[in-house]
Amino acid sequence: MSSPAAAPATDLLAVLQARFPAAVARPSGDHPAFDLPMAEVPAALRLLRDEHGYDLLIDITAVDWDVEASPRFSVVWHLLSSTAHGYVRIVAACADDAEPTAPSVVSLWAGANWHERETFDLMGIRFTDHPDLRRILMWDGYPFHPLRKDFPLAGIETPLPDLEVADLTKASVLPAPMMGGPFVASTGEMNLTEAEPRAKDESWNERNTKPAVL
Repeated sequence: MSSPAAAPATDLLAVLQARFPAAVARPSGDHPAFDLPMAEVPAALRLLRDEHGYDLLIDITAVDWDVEASPRFSVVWHLLSSTAHGYVRIVAACADDAEPTAPSVVSLWAGANWHERETFDLMGIRFTDHPDLRRILMWDGYPFHPLRKDFPLAGIETPLPDLEVADLTKASVLPAPMMGGPFVASTGEMNLTEAEPRAKDESWNERNTKPAVL
């Protein structure tokens, strides 16, 4: 059975508003983008997938607009039509700034599982009805969400749960991965190892990391 043809970008707003009157276009410099109420997102994504050819879920992410903004958080879904090679972006604001939530779409795309876990881990968005919502990068019990605007660039020193890992660094705490940023990379022709970005301030690593033992 062939997939439905993707609706042209100029028709997508009408497509969405016919079923979801609250849908509005949002400014976008690349792909068609639309704001929807959070509760209508799963049905809208199903409509775009099943009836208008946007069959691939490319990404789920979130935006922390500002600590003082309200709504503070929005969740973003990126879809692709594998036949028309066109993208569409759906954005919905979280109603609760203190405990932001969004509906899971794992029932529509199995691959949403890891996207939602990453967004939960790094931004603190809880996806309702997710089958296994737990951290995917940071360890269970880590008390912060590193991509939020109020998380400092230099990180927050936090006790490690594994004493063996902590012992490798001669320290009981480790910084977040961005310790010492911002990061800079050299330009010009050189081998790729030398071109790897490094923090401007490497002093923490130099003080707390043992030399490798070969």
